Amino acid sequence: MKIIADTNLLVRAAVMDDLEEAELAGALLRKAEIIAVPLPVLCEFVWVLARGYKKTACEIAVAIRYLIDSATVATDRVAAEAGLAHLDAGGDFADGIIVFEGAKLGGKTFVTFDHGAAALARQQGADVHLISKRTRSRK
Repeated sequence: MKIIADTNLLVRAAVMDDLEEAELAGALLRKAEIIAVPLPVLCEFVWVLARGYKKTACEIAVAIRYLIDSATVATDRVAAEAGLAHLDAGGDFADGIIVFEGAKLGGKTFVTFDHGAAALARQQGADVHLISKRTRSRK
């Protein structure tokens, strides 16, 4: 079977908080010929592990690397690595993917209100425009 994994399938297999569902998820994932993991699923996976299960960035990075290193997993590996680089640097996985995907789509400057995301994107070589209340022109 060639499957498209939903976030909840990956979460069940990773955290095993419901043993019956974890066994079902694990069995399905082991039998799958291809496990397609879209980028939004990876972003949701990170969010659920961080917010819902209070996993550390290091634990989440290990889980993502384990997943994307699987021979049967198909995902945008380069985008996932961009997200991991952002996560490893203390930032948000999704922000790393946003900057990467935006550049791939022809964008040149990452525009954000998020100071932390801006700083990490700059460190990773992106052109950044940080919007701030202080930079607004006053009338």
